[in-house]
Amino acid sequence: MQLLTNEEMQIAFSRFQAQNPNPKSELDYVNPYTLLIAVVLSAQTTDKGVNKATKELFKIVDSPEKMLELGEENLITYIKSIGLYKNKAKNIIKLSQKLIEDFNSQVPDNREDLMSLAGVGRKTANVVLNVIFHKATMPVDTHLLRVCPRVGFAQGDSPESVEKSLLERIPPEFMNNAHHWLLLHGRYVCMAKNQKCQECIISDLCKHNF
Repeated sequence: MQLLTNEEMQIAFSRFQAQNPNPKSELDYVNPYTLLIAVVLSAQTTDKGVNKATKELFKIVDSPEKMLELGEENLITYIKSIGLYKNKAKNIIKLSQKLIEDFNSQVPDNREDLMSLAGVGRKTANVVLNVIFHKATMPVDTHLLRVCPRVGFAQGDSPESVEKSLLERIPPEFMNNAHHWLLLHGRYVCMAKNQKCQECIISDLCKHNF
């Protein structure tokens, strides 16, 4: 596996920054709690699908207390278009209860506490830490797991190994936005099939031979 050099990493992320200086999450949310819920719902589901389901939900629910008041069965009516909705509804009620009981209804700002919540894995915790608390974390989803070794940004064949490699290799000044740039690159340019190499702003740096 060939990796980009430090100089090439600097060039690649400089180009991402120039093209999109302030990348944002494509999940719709109104506060830290609703982002947490949106990310939990997004597992094995597209952001568009989540946004469609939460559009009405977040008009009436924006806190753990309101979620418990809504209840699991009523929650299901909003999210039944999403994959694994029954299990996700159970987890959302459980995590909302725990936020009230253990965290004064506030979304924790550290990975350990976030991962103590039902349905919250390492990737979900990293997204919340990055988007809400602006911490230099690297959530690795299917897009990053595919794209980063392919292009040469990172080495590894598991989310944690790719995360570790990216944290070691991405220039610090780009770290806060790096996850968004890589995710968008994998979602819209360097897809699993029919990659848009002609439109790619880092095609001259890419280590993958198509």
